[in-house]
Amino acid sequence: MITPMRATVFILCLGHAIAAPPLRAQEVEQSEREAMYYRYLEFVSYVKGGLIDLNENRYVEPHWMADGSSFWYAEGAPANTVIFKIDPEANTKTPLFDTARLRQALTPLLGHEPPYEGLPFDQFTFTDDGEAAIRFTLEGKEFILELDTYVATRAPVQSEEEKSRLSPQVVGEAFVGGTPTSGEIREVLSPDRRWFAGIKNRNLSLRSTYNARTQPLTTDGIEDYFWTVDDAHWSPNSLKLAVKKIDARQAAKMPIVHWLGPIEEVEWVYPHRTMTGGPMRQPELFIVDILSRRQIRVDTGEERNQYLHVLGWLPDGSELLFLRVDRWLKNLQLMAADPNTGAARVILSETQKTFVVGLQLTYRPWIDRLFTLLPDGRRFIWMSERDGWNHLYLYDLDGSLIRQLTEGRFPVRRDVVVDEKEGWVYFTAHGDPARAYDQHLYRVNLEGKDFTRLTEAPGFNEVQFAPSKRFFLNTHSSVERPPAVELRTADGTLLQTLGKVNIDALRELEWKPPEEFVVKAADGKTDLYGVLYKPYDFDPSKKYPVIESIYAGPQYRFIPWFMPNIHSQALAQLGFVVFNLVGRGTPGRGKEFQDVAYGNLGRHEIPDHVAALKQLAEKRAYMDLGRVGIYGGSLGGYFTIRAMLLAPEVYHVGIASAPIVELLTHANIMEIYMGPPSENKDGYEYASNLRFAHQLEGKLLLIHGTSDVDAPFSHTMKMIEALIRAGKPYDLIVLPEQDHSVAYPILSLTEVHTYWGEAIRRYFQEHLQPELGSEPGRTGGR
Repeated sequence: MITPMRATVFILCLGHAIAAPPLRAQEVEQSEREAMYYRYLEFVSYVKGGLIDLNENRYVEPHWMADGSSFWYAEGAPANTVIFKIDPEANTKTPLFDTARLRQALTPLLGHEPPYEGLPFDQFTFTDDGEAAIRFTLEGKEFILELDTYVATRAPVQSEEEKSRLSPQVVGEAFVGGTPTSGEIREVLSPDRRWFAGIKNRNLSLRSTYNARTQPLTTDGIEDYFWTVDDAHWSPNSLKLAVKKIDARQAAKMPIVHWLGPIEEVEWVYPHRTMTGGPMRQPELFIVDILSRRQIRVDTGEERNQYLHVLGWLPDGSELLFLRVDRWLKNLQLMAADPNTGAARVILSETQKTFVVGLQLTYRPWIDRLFTLLPDGRRFIWMSERDGWNHLYLYDLDGSLIRQLTEGRFPVRRDVVVDEKEGWVYFTAHGDPARAYDQHLYRVNLEGKDFTRLTEAPGFNEVQFAPSKRFFLNTHSSVERPPAVELRTADGTLLQTLGKVNIDALRELEWKPPEEFVVKAADGKTDLYGVLYKPYDFDPSKKYPVIESIYAGPQYRFIPWFMPNIHSQALAQLGFVVFNLVGRGTPGRGKEFQDVAYGNLGRHEIPDHVAALKQLAEKRAYMDLGRVGIYGGSLGGYFTIRAMLLAPEVYHVGIASAPIVELLTHANIMEIYMGPPSENKDGYEYASNLRFAHQLEGKLLLIHGTSDVDAPFSHTMKMIEALIRAGKPYDLIVLPEQDHSVAYPILSLTEVHTYWGEAIRRYFQEHLQPELGSEPGRTGGR
């Protein structure tokens, strides 16, 4: 029997204005807090970088010049753009252009003064390797400037046909290893720049860069068994193409209901990932000869449910290198294929009882980090967690281990750069035992000796190496220190500081950096790290309700550094204390730390977060544990609901956006961390939030988009059904036609995402009542 219960449902129809309820006169203080909340949502606009753009998550953008060490970059755009040339050899920084002469040269061509005060552009290209002239765009027109005479002329006008002919076109949805990912895929240009490889009617095609004519390479592609140029790689001589064909004939589709038209329409689409335990989209690897159109299928074994990732060709084109990974990510093989026969050999194998690397192994940036071919074309560097920590190993292409290059109780992260001539390998790592998540640049020689840290500043150090390998840029920041960009030699010697972020405007916000903290996990011995955000007018003698922002997924951990969790920081200004915690089961702390989650998703996370919350409050009397909220999206939505169900005495208000509610009906990324359902039935059953619906005591708001193919809308419907059967009230916001981006809406600024933010603000204000914290010592009720 189903007991009907009250459920508050909000449905947003796009295009209709949503009016916020008026504030009462007595809420003056809260009105001031709300004003500060909105200002903090614009945090990035208060940070002036010049050469550092936090809006784009980009710092100095070096454009390397012909000598491989010098570079130019722009700062001050658009109003006062200056383009500087940096010569590391001479350690100089000089304007690349005479701004007055350049503006004077452009005036007669434009018919008026160029806009702004500085350079009227911040991007350009040299017209040849001699770097004697530049080409740039201004007011929709292209110009050429001779740098010796400062004579400016209009560049020959490219027709739309020419632009199209020379630019890669979008040809479909991106896939990795047979699994679609978000984003577009474009045509792939051949090394000799004669051909674009693309897709037309589910078949491979070639488009000429000379005359734009298209010719088919294959004719056997059909709707559910099709070719893709995602992950495609041309041979060095441009005569062969390594490419995949996807067999989706057994893969399940899911319905998306479009509600807003005159009549509802149902669209059947592939989810972004295969469902747990369900048939995969099966990748097949081919090498296609573009002259004969002969297809050589690479021997990838009899197992069809696997992932295949192309790494590239050997420099002489004699072999194609690729990764083969089983669907559970327990077995990874580096392989080489003969392009003439398709015969493949195993170079090396990695095996783990839990998983190799994890979900990152389906992301292209992580795939590229695993393997680094040395310039000699005979040796490579391999990244592996085989000893419990992510380290670097030097191998021969016949699969012989030459030596381990790095070792110790720390993980190598990324940015492997090899200077074979000087014998150095450069990489970033979490190598400071006192600060587990600080990232620094290190180097070790190819003999595995002289391991050295090259950066000093605590916090996060991001590195960009010059093509010459003789210099690097280091952008560093911490939770309390804004980014600065330094130029250093390859041995770490500081040459000059190119710029720092100006945070003077943050005084208007009365900004103070978040508090870093270290607590123990529920096991009583493992250190966990996090940050705590407080209101701008924080008073330790008062009581503040607490909100936790949670994700807790096993494939990701959020480390804010100077760029904060914008929404968490903004919420704090409403009179909350907000914290983020990196718990056990997440990456970046070694295999043992992450493997806590294996087979046990949903078992250890909430106990860790509860333990952290209680420890924080023990030393911070201003944290009111009688008023605690939690919110998150996607897996963060799953753990929000789980916290409300497993620790109802701790968490009183929860907001779950685009939540996953059980793992058996979610994407097969859960298989990686849970193992096959047939071998872990109890684990999957315990991980379901549906079985604990009867334990809900607090206020729970569910938010979901109806067009979500990552965490389907059906998950929220199943949670609602379980709550109804348990006789538990809930609140719901349905966002028609919205996809999974509502799980992370602070990343967008559409009206829907603004509505999401307002809903969260109102819900926490209504049910946690931060205004009660205005009286010293007062504790709010639930």
